[in-house]
Amino acid sequence: MEKLWGGRFTGKSEAWIDEFGASIFYDQKLAQEDIEGSKAHVTMLGKTGIISEVEAAEILQGLTILEEKAQQGKLSFTSQNEDIHLNIEKLLHDEIGAVAGKLHTGRSRNDQVATDMHLYLKKQVQLILEGIQALKETLVDKAEQHVETIMPGYTHLQHAQPISFAHHLLAYHGMFARDYERFSESIKRIDISPLGSAALAGTTFPIDRELTAELLGFSSIYENSLDGVSDRDFIIEFLSNASLLMMHLSRFCEELILWTSHEFQFVELTDTYSTGSSIMPQKKNPDMAELIRGKTGRVYGNLFSLLTVLKGLPLAYNKDFQEDKEGMFDTAETVQKCVAVFTGMIETMKVNKQTMAASTEKDFSNATELADYLAKKGVPFREAHEIVGKLVLTCTQNGHYLQDIPLADYQAVHPAIEADIYEVLASKTAVEKRDSYGGTGFEQIKAAIARIKKG
Repeated sequence: MEKLWGGRFTGKSEAWIDEFGASIFYDQKLAQEDIEGSKAHVTMLGKTGIISEVEAAEILQGLTILEEKAQQGKLSFTSQNEDIHLNIEKLLHDEIGAVAGKLHTGRSRNDQVATDMHLYLKKQVQLILEGIQALKETLVDKAEQHVETIMPGYTHLQHAQPISFAHHLLAYHGMFARDYERFSESIKRIDISPLGSAALAGTTFPIDRELTAELLGFSSIYENSLDGVSDRDFIIEFLSNASLLMMHLSRFCEELILWTSHEFQFVELTDTYSTGSSIMPQKKNPDMAELIRGKTGRVYGNLFSLLTVLKGLPLAYNKDFQEDKEGMFDTAETVQKCVAVFTGMIETMKVNKQTMAASTEKDFSNATELADYLAKKGVPFREAHEIVGKLVLTCTQNGHYLQDIPLADYQAVHPAIEADIYEVLASKTAVEKRDSYGGTGFEQIKAAIARIKKG
């Protein structure tokens, strides 16, 4: 089969070389976008008189037929035609004859593929935004159910201070809200049309780039044709945003994995998001959480792969750009699936309130309450800190906790300590009284939820 670009060549490449150089095995995912871009381009060619209206209409009809076949999964592609662009052009030629050759007037595969990727990524980011929004809403719903559910807050994975479980959930809501903002803001750098940049220098044909941008729903066009065909910043930004999102998912998954263990038993995932063992019948493994944690690495890898591809490329197009698509496709699909699975896990998980609360009773997460109590009685905080530290040491040596110390012993340590200390040391009191803005106090959490819902 003759190459569509074969006029310059006399020799023929071998089949395995064709396969090595081909991208059709993965860029066929761009079939819909490629046809969309071609329909806009040929419409413009007809309206500007670069080709006749009759020819434009004939080509449009052929593209519409291919579009319908693509949607039905009835198009067949071959590596001999290298990529999605040449495959579509060849299929169009088979459909309508030689007039198909006029479609490529004033256009290059360089601006064609860039246009396809802008169109593709714009759609994918919108789907990801919808997924993040659903996740955010799920977190808020779960937080509303657990405003007064007490759990240990951690630093260094050690019990630090008791907090509301809702407060913990809303911390992740904040992370995902920033992810949503980043993806939203990135759209303006995706929503730019490179079509009409041609190979690198524009074209001698009197094309109308504003018209094709309008037809394709782009809000602006690239001002510089070199930049138009060589820019992949919008993909890098997407991969970077995706990596941040996956990092947040992975952090929460790590906690879910810990919380479902026998040692914690804070939550239980439903059977839908768990698997068993082929040898140990008692096992219920948090495999979906582990998979999301694991898939974070592949998304990171896609980001660093493309950064490495781009770091030494001169302007404008280079074949290296063929490596810009698989990671983008993989990341878009991975992120959407991970967000959906994670949202389902959070929505359906059972929270063991009593176990969470009990874990704050037999620990020293209330030590700060005693130090603050003394400070409010006029004891310098550093002195109070030392007093409490010594009390904790004594407790650990004798196998009891601060709330177990008799009042007489407390008053022997400092006369400012009164009978109300036991109420102060209670976990619920400790959480409830942390009423500073953004704190874990119940009223602050309710106010935070109200702000989120208000938007």
